[in-house]
Amino acid sequence: MSDITVLLADDHAAIRLGMRMVLETQPGLTVVGEAADGARAVQMARALRPDVVLMDLRMPVVDGIQATREITAEALSKVLVLTTFDQDAYLFGALEAGADGFLLKSAEPADITAALQRVHAGDSVISPEVTARIVSAAVAARTAPPIADAASLDAAAAVETLTAREREVLKCLGEGLSNQLIGRRLDISETTVKTHVSRVLAKLGLQSRVQAALFSRRS
Repeated sequence: MSDITVLLADDHAAIRLGMRMVLETQPGLTVVGEAADGARAVQMARALRPDVVLMDLRMPVVDGIQATREITAEALSKVLVLTTFDQDAYLFGALEAGADGFLLKSAEPADITAALQRVHAGDSVISPEVTARIVSAAVAARTAPPIADAASLDAAAAVETLTAREREVLKCLGEGLSNQLIGRRLDISETTVKTHVSRVLAKLGLQSRVQAALFSRRS
């Protein structure tokens, strides 16, 4: 199997160097480029089509949230946010923009590399430090943080567009299950799970399984 290609987006050269050193010591991961601002990250994502962009949020020119929104809207790459800022505005902003994961820079190197692999495989990864806030905010009320276009949809009508199996998959996403665990629960292959997840996202107008999980909890 070919290596997972990664684009590093961070305005601090020392952090990019450190992450490159960490990732390039791991088999199966290849850093294909570095961007010092969000605009450059979008440009490089278009040119290089990396498997995953490791995205900082506070960057010059264009911030990481807007860069994530543009990258996911064009389906250029998956995005794993890596930031020092865990405030709700950054957290929900990144998820609304379509990020597939959210980690703090305090995470261990092994956790970051594992997260890259999981995101590439189609799973979502959320830092344990902020998971509780996401769950509590999502189930608190129907005024939970917006999740892209789904915020303007009538939840019941949207779910009606799904098949019975797709509804089961959506429920599993709401529980935070990985593709492997969904496959075990529903007795289907991981490849089939990925197909169902893609269809659920397309029908609900969502860009990531994290958004689908929030949608599931709200609806």
